[in-house]
Amino acid sequence: MHTIDWAILITFFVISLVIGIWTSKKAGKSKEDFFLSGRSMPWWLLGVSMVATTFAADTPGLVAQLVREYGVMGNWVWWAMLLTGTLTVVFYARLWRRLGVTTDLEFYELRYSGKAAAFLRGFRALYLGVVFNVITMAAVCLAASKISAVMLGLNQLETLFITSFVVVIYSMLGGLRGVLITDFIQFGLAMVGSIWATHYILNLPEIGGLQNLVTHPEVSEKLNILPTLEQLKNPELLVPLFILPFAVQWWSTWYPGSEPGGGGYIAQRMLAAKNERHATFATLFFNFAHYALRPWPWILVGLASMIVFPSLDSIRIAYPEMQESMVGHDLGYSLMIKYLPAGLLGIVLTSLAAAFMSTISTQLNWGSSYIVNDFYVRFLHPEASQKRMVWVGRVSTVVLMVIAAGLSFFLNNAKDFFDLMLLIGAGTGLLFILRWFWKRINPYSEIAAMIVSFLIAVIFFILNKNIPDFNTTFPSHYQLISSVFITTLAWVLTTLLTHPEKQPVLENFEQKAFGSSNGMTHKYDNFAMRIIGFFAIVLGIYSALLGTGYLLFQDYYAFGITTYIFLICAVFLITMRNKVFKG
Repeated sequence: MHTIDWAILITFFVISLVIGIWTSKKAGKSKEDFFLSGRSMPWWLLGVSMVATTFAADTPGLVAQLVREYGVMGNWVWWAMLLTGTLTVVFYARLWRRLGVTTDLEFYELRYSGKAAAFLRGFRALYLGVVFNVITMAAVCLAASKISAVMLGLNQLETLFITSFVVVIYSMLGGLRGVLITDFIQFGLAMVGSIWATHYILNLPEIGGLQNLVTHPEVSEKLNILPTLEQLKNPELLVPLFILPFAVQWWSTWYPGSEPGGGGYIAQRMLAAKNERHATFATLFFNFAHYALRPWPWILVGLASMIVFPSLDSIRIAYPEMQESMVGHDLGYSLMIKYLPAGLLGIVLTSLAAAFMSTISTQLNWGSSYIVNDFYVRFLHPEASQKRMVWVGRVSTVVLMVIAAGLSFFLNNAKDFFDLMLLIGAGTGLLFILRWFWKRINPYSEIAAMIVSFLIAVIFFILNKNIPDFNTTFPSHYQLISSVFITTLAWVLTTLLTHPEKQPVLENFEQKAFGSSNGMTHKYDNFAMRIIGFFAIVLGIYSALLGTGYLLFQDYYAFGITTYIFLICAVFLITMRNKVFKG
């Protein structure tokens, strides 16, 4: 790090603090201003914020780890979640915005009634807003610490003290409005930094350009985007990386940012939109940018790292002073960044700091919204003033950050976190998709799904940590399938064995979510066209994703085919937009 690099990084920190101070007055007016920016945000700002939030400091490391271990095809474990996001675009974005709630947890006392519904809302406020949220932030903190250890030589405590101070201040002062504005700046910086850095790294003497990269012996076997005929015959590789994500994972698991039926901080941004149209197009832009625009710089750098650091032993030799617990394939990205020159190094490091801060600030604001709206006000202090609510939100922001930073010292790598999050949410996804349409689902269905999935995740976590060969004998993908099957069976049986919700409650909910001013409900309007639109979006975005890869790998025939498919899908969606998207 040179003077100019430090200057760029410090300038960014100062800008973030200034934004927090500038937006603090408006954010402090009311709970709705602090958590939803007054429900006045445009689709482009919300969409960019969704993308910036899901670009965490651990994301490039996770992608590098998948590429180094499994090749480009390894990314299908998260690319398959496009199907989840597209469901939200086509079916659920307009419904969330129409409900007019402050958080998505208010859904429980609209869709259900009684003490079970109240318990579900309060418990999930703490379960998701505190426990789940803290685990997510801890993984991001770990990734930031690894990058800082390689780039700056700072230990984990020093890194988290500096970065947490900045992100907590502007999140605590500016609320969601401050988060959205900083996200917009952070995303632009992150994209410029990642693309510029990738171009420089590919042209290092050690790499020798893109042509040499794709023909290098260490890399050439890792370039397949889709499974080859040989890989189709290898179930140990095909099942966890391709079949399981598409056959089971996308609809069955709850994962932050890819919640079936929408939810979490994605729902928070939909609720902050000007109207249903802005909510829908925000999620559409998010899914296109998240899957089609962003991944390739990280993939290319991950491939390049295999030439310079072909194994974990080569990393240990190059950095003998690094803690053994820090050494992993997820270091591939940050190790390559060290080759950047002054100035560019500062931009890229700042972009990674921005990625860290955008994710943490969103998690803090979203988590504190649950604590305030769905626990404190709902159960402890229903008569709290607007200023009191904002004050509690700001205090909870600080507390969540402290707990997450402390927990980060107990995690090892990004893939461990990814697997754990999938396992905790396994089997609950289908319930979240169907609860809008299947009247039999009741609060006991959700309670059963939540308890069973969590207990199974805890059991597998303990077995993996205490039995050395357990994960080899019973791999993580089989653990996921088992959890999905048992959890789904548990909540479906619970649904069928318990009474459905009272009819007046169901009618009121359907009128609010699907109804119109004349009392009619439009639950299945344009349903067939929405399904066709769903497949058109998925096929179009995957075509853009694959086409970019084929262009980079100089397969121009495949690039031409995927581009043609993308254009057909785009024309169809533009032509039929009123029937596919209009509420």
